[in-house]
Amino acid sequence: MRSRELLNSLPAPVRWLAPPTVLLACTALLAFTWSGDPDVKPPTPEAQVAQYCEALDAKLPADVLGHPRKDPSPASPYTAAWASSPRTVLTCGGERPDYMNSARKGPCIDEVSWGLNEDGDGGYWFATGLRKAYVEVHVPAGAYTNYADPLSSYTEAIRSTIPIIDGKADSDCFGDGA
Repeated sequence: MRSRELLNSLPAPVRWLAPPTVLLACTALLAFTWSGDPDVKPPTPEAQVAQYCEALDAKLPADVLGHPRKDPSPASPYTAAWASSPRTVLTCGGERPDYMNSARKGPCIDEVSWGLNEDGDGGYWFATGLRKAYVEVHVPAGAYTNYADPLSSYTEAIRSTIPIIDGKADSDCFGDGA
């Protein structure tokens, strides 16, 4: 039987309800499976680094420049996010990002130095350097007027929870390299 014949063989109420039911099912499936933001895999830091990151997580702001904190799943003290789309994502305790080996330095904000790399979609990756745990922030294109704007929202929390590597102060941030 062809599909038209099959449809015509059904009782009238079933034929009338079939198209809206199929449309509703497709809409529900799309809404369930499509989220604008992918999940974030949390880093798995060593014990001491994990303590720094857990302390950082407790001090991170609930709001960054009007964007409320909405953490990614799975929930972890090593990841945080603000806004929903586009969202800024912070991770703590991961490996040293490869782009930190390049000569391109990022900003120094309130005694926290940042390495920087473009993400290829108009946004930027930032990572702290010279600290006992790496904090990496992804700022997607369009999240803020200036791509570096959210960094100042994290600096106090980073300074107060993640120590500088002994003897490695960044001269760009501290003036004399001491």
